Amino acid sequence: MSDGVLDEAYERLHRTGPEYQGWLSNHGPMAVEALARHGHQRQVHRWLDDYLGRLDDLPRGLRPIDDWRAALGDPKRAGDWLAYFDRQLREHPWRDVLGTWWPRLLPGIAAGATHGVIRVGHAVRALEPDDTNPHRLTELAQALGYWAARWQPIPGADRALDGPPAGREQTDVDAALPGLPRIDDQTGGVRDRLGQLPGVPRWEPALAALRPARSPEEAKRVLTTLVHRAGLDYLRFGHAEPVMLVHAVTAPTAVLRTLPALDRALWAPSLAAAWAATAAMTSVYAPADGIAPPTVTALTPAEVFARAARHGDAHVVKLADALLDAHAASGDELLLTAAGYAGQLI
Repeated sequence: MSDGVLDEAYERLHRTGPEYQGWLSNHGPMAVEALARHGHQRQVHRWLDDYLGRLDDLPRGLRPIDDWRAALGDPKRAGDWLAYFDRQLREHPWRDVLGTWWPRLLPGIAAGATHGVIRVGHAVRALEPDDTNPHRLTELAQALGYWAARWQPIPGADRALDGPPAGREQTDVDAALPGLPRIDDQTGGVRDRLGQLPGVPRWEPALAALRPARSPEEAKRVLTTLVHRAGLDYLRFGHAEPVMLVHAVTAPTAVLRTLPALDRALWAPSLAAAWAATAAMTSVYAPADGIAPPTVTALTPAEVFARAARHGDAHVVKLADALLDAHAASGDELLLTAAGYAGQLI
């Protein structure tokens, strides 16, 4: 990856806010990191030239964050959160800051339709080879600040993930994903849809159906499988909500990418939160019945990402990026088909 191009892109983007038009997520930092990661540096600034015009300015703060619990999930404090994490990452090693805040933020993984954790995952990956780079530290600060400002729990996750109902066995990803129920009214925005989940009788039992990881290694293995299976589900359900169902894949991918920077004691709860995110996005956006996987011309991983880069939509780029990781781990060619399918749908 060309460090200079990505850092220049971050510098341009860090003058903008984490959202625009009131609530839409700024996908710029995530998309340019993926483009640079896969060798498409020449497209980064051209892509930004087109994208920057829609973004809002960096939000101003109201007052310093003192009681963080009271400020968590308050989007009006976005400027304060950005300033808070900028200061934290100037004063402390980034892995220490991440280690402190990851367990605090993880229960609110639904933040910004999961874009909070997704942006953190991209920022952590960018920092891994260059962990003192000021532009990348600023990006992690803005990612964490966005997550904190939009912090939002998934209904029922705190209870369901404590264990299954009495007499109910837990199972693996292959069985848990097909068992997810659907909300009755699949209209409206993500917050309205998530708000329906407490009224779905089968929701919490289905969420509790995934067997908890008994070791860090198992957590990583199950999380890898979750990304793989969610990618295959995009082939069956993506036609119904091509953009929003991308997050059922990219959210657990972000968690998986962050694991190496975390204490291993956090890996099992990270899996639980990632499962809740994928389960929620599936339950509120996927139809009850899927379709047969479409036939898409077989391509190499490099060709798949090149097509996504030419397409240019941030969700297409980020999904291709995530699915290439899943393909590298599994060798499943259908994952490459899913990446191409998103480019057709979006």
